Amino acid sequence: MRFKRGVAVTAIALTSVLSVVGCAKDSGSSNNSGGNGAAQGCQTVDKPAAATGGSTSSATGATIDGSKLKVGLAFDIGGRGDASFNDSAAAGLDKAIADMGVKKENTKELTATDQESEDSKQTRLRQLASEGRNPVVSVGFAYSEATAAIAPQFPNTQFAVVDGFIPDAPKNVTFLGFAEHEGSFLVGVIAALKSKSCTIGFVGGVNVPLIQKFQAGFEQGVKTVAPDAKVVTKYITEAGDLTGFTDAPKGQVAAKGLIDQGADVVYHAAGASGKGVFAAAKEANVMAIGVDSDQYNQKTVAEYKDVIISSMLKRVDVAVYDYIAAVAGNDLANLPKVFDLKVDGVGYSTSGGKIDATTKEWVESYKQQIINGDIKVSDTPNGS
Repeated sequence: MRFKRGVAVTAIALTSVLSVVGCAKDSGSSNNSGGNGAAQGCQTVDKPAAATGGSTSSATGATIDGSKLKVGLAFDIGGRGDASFNDSAAAGLDKAIADMGVKKENTKELTATDQESEDSKQTRLRQLASEGRNPVVSVGFAYSEATAAIAPQFPNTQFAVVDGFIPDAPKNVTFLGFAEHEGSFLVGVIAALKSKSCTIGFVGGVNVPLIQKFQAGFEQGVKTVAPDAKVVTKYITEAGDLTGFTDAPKGQVAAKGLIDQGADVVYHAAGASGKGVFAAAKEANVMAIGVDSDQYNQKTVAEYKDVIISSMLKRVDVAVYDYIAAVAGNDLANLPKVFDLKVDGVGYSTSGGKIDATTKEWVESYKQQIINGDIKVSDTPNGS
């Protein structure tokens, strides 16, 4: 299964969703707290109608026997314990062990290092495949080229790359892509409803198209609810420097810069650097939104949980689990082409009780509109 990441959801101009600007009013959200600026909150459009439509779903509930599989998992930098992207992938493997009979002793995990070469990535994948791991799942777009190079050497091994893409990939390579912009739209709605200053921040780890999808959806969600809101953005590093995903001190500096501009809600898509974003939010007594995993419940960032109001759930765990199940059941053709809201591939968390019933009603309405196709979420930041 091959697809071009980012084209599964058609991008449209934001003007179509901002046509309701004329009916702007105060959101009246009862849970606005923290931060800089006036206590008025953002001026919002009318509350959308209640959600109507079918529910989301992921993989079939059919019983799958994975006991014969020997799964290899190649983590991105940060590895298991990053409280974000890698941990979500690890959760998918853990669920396969618990529910599918995959034997833990038959699995192996290896982790990338900062600024490593393509040869290092290939060596890691070759090691897993030569040891008989099948399937071999790589976490992160940086593995795309290495996987395409190694896969032909092991034609009987199935390979997958989370977030990966490369044209004309070998037939035994599957790319697992997500509609990050759809999930980010939902937390953008939350940010607009919770902000007092109506200045809202986004911290990206590395300035690449994948992370720009998070920014694009977030900005659109904010602006759909509060057209006059200001969204300020900072990327930790530029393309080619992946340390933006692992440098918490730089994440803290980036977030502080946005808070100094008046942001009282900051959303990050920065991997382990997000810990620094949370630190800056706590120091300034403003609110933060996590990413990938439900970061309110992540032990490695537990000291900051009081400022985490939600997280954009990128269900890498669902994709990894569904992929392992598809390999076990010899059913790769039926995997989703993109893990979006329709298949529970992205979403948002409510842990911690900071999302009140009224806010959830707003979010659920917009979620269903996206699922129904009434709202098209852009995967490119406005003006890019």
